[in-house]
Amino acid sequence: MRHALVLGVVAAMAAAPWPHALAQTEDPVSAEFDKFREVLEKDNPAELWEVKGEQLWRTPGGPKKASLEKCDLGLGPGVVKGAYAQMPRYFADVDRVMDAEARIVHCMITLQGFTYAELAKAPFSSATRTPDPVSIVTYVAAQSAGMKFAAPQGHPKEKATYAAGKEIFFYRAGTFDFSCASCHGVDDKRIRTQPLPNFTKPEQAIRAVLGWPGYRMTGGVMHSLQWRLTDCFRQQRFPKPDYTSETLSALMTYVTVNANGQVYKGPGIKR
Repeated sequence: MRHALVLGVVAAMAAAPWPHALAQTEDPVSAEFDKFREVLEKDNPAELWEVKGEQLWRTPGGPKKASLEKCDLGLGPGVVKGAYAQMPRYFADVDRVMDAEARIVHCMITLQGFTYAELAKAPFSSATRTPDPVSIVTYVAAQSAGMKFAAPQGHPKEKATYAAGKEIFFYRAGTFDFSCASCHGVDDKRIRTQPLPNFTKPEQAIRAVLGWPGYRMTGGVMHSLQWRLTDCFRQQRFPKPDYTSETLSALMTYVTVNANGQVYKGPGIKR
């Protein structure tokens, strides 16, 4: 069934028209890939990382032999239902805005006794290893499936972080003089067969956060949004931001707030 669907997608791509300006909602190639992804997500391998993440959340670990069940993701200690859809957000105990992965890493340090250096040494998935924070954030994210994004903007630092994220989004630099907006700040741009959503528009900004964390079919591994944004900086030829840095949380705040009110479907599948 899946092989037949792949062949159908390829055939549709070959037959699809290529007008100079094609609206995001009317792009037949993108629509075929969305159908392909929808079928695969019914048996999404991300569930394997979700199960592992729940085990890591509940099982005592680290030098302190503690679980993460007292970790406060913004809705109270241990509450994971709906937390992912309401992040990034301000946390008074650190006096900064954090995204979900940054907060989980913070809890692993404060509650379980890990050091930042060991968690940041190799923070992203490879063919042979999935870091624990990636599995945990997959579990946490899955508990917001079907809920609307509602990243808060009530605290002054949440508003300031959104403004900083917007500035980062439009900042041009590097050897190519690129910014995030070079690819995602205007309508009807495309790389090869892939349309590039305009993240400044609410109806398209959802594409920045939907499906993350995501199972990448081309690598067979699970990746978080921290990884995706870090790789975008690499592609822009920018210096790599520190893992769980305020730079990454600010950029996530900007795109997530732009997508507020739209439904999060849970961990997804990426090409």
